[in-house]
Parts: sequence; C-alpha cells; structure tokens
Amino acid sequence: MTDRIEQLCVDKGLRMTEQRRVIARVLSRADDHPDAEELHRRANEIDKGISLATVYRTVRLFEDAGIIERHDFRDGRSRYEEAPEDHHDHLIDMNTGDVVEFYDEEIERLQEAIARRLGYKLVDHRLELYGVKLKGGE
Repeated sequence: MTDRIEQLCVDKGLRMTEQRRVIARVLSRADDHPDAEELHRRANEIDKGISLATVYRTVRLFEDAGIIERHDFRDGRSRYEEAPEDHHDHLIDMNTGDVVEFYDEEIERLQEAIARRLGYKLVDHRLELYGVKLKGGE
C-alpha cells in the first residue's frame, strides 16, 4: 500500500529510495506537526539506518516539490505537515506546543476585505494564532 505522500512523490517524478519511502510514510501517518528530530525518531523505529541528515535532506526535497509545508511556530524548530488540499489556519498552544488546525469563514472574509481596503487582491496567506488554554471560567 502506498501512502499519500509517497504517491505524491512518485507522481512528481521524485526518485524514491527506501529511506525516502519510510520518511514519506512517517509523514503521511503523522497526526501532528513533527519536527525533523521527531521524524528521525519515528523513522528509526522502522529503519535504524536513517540518519538525521537524511531526514533533513528529504524534508527539504519534499518541501521544494510542494508536497509538504514547513512551519516555524516560534519554538525554534521547523515543523512539517503534508501540503493541505484545503486551506486551514493554526492555533498553537504556548504551554504544550500542540497545534490545532481550524478554518473560519468569517476570518477568511475579513482578510479578503482588509486586502481590498488596502488596494490588494489577496493571493495567499498564513494565519498562526498563539495562545494558552483557559482554565475553568477564565
């Protein structure tokens, strides 16, 4: 069975070594936004021969091909996710580092309106919100 990222690599004509296949599989199955060190740890559970340098080279290759996106969520490390088919934004928990994906039509309309008001047509954007979880009735 070919995972989604692996198939995207094949579709884009990337040469797929066994180590790249493992890294693609790990990324496809991630339900979070892992950094390179976490990808390395997960890939090493499958193939002990995968180096951290190989992970870095591979995510750069996948990113350059538009298969994955890199995010810098102010925690000093690049984190990765499959390039989404549908747009979404991120809310990052400043205490835990957890990343919540969300989509809000009102925010999308407001961004378009702001760009128009300033004389622009919005062609792309990335919204990251940073917060801490409320406790009780705060």
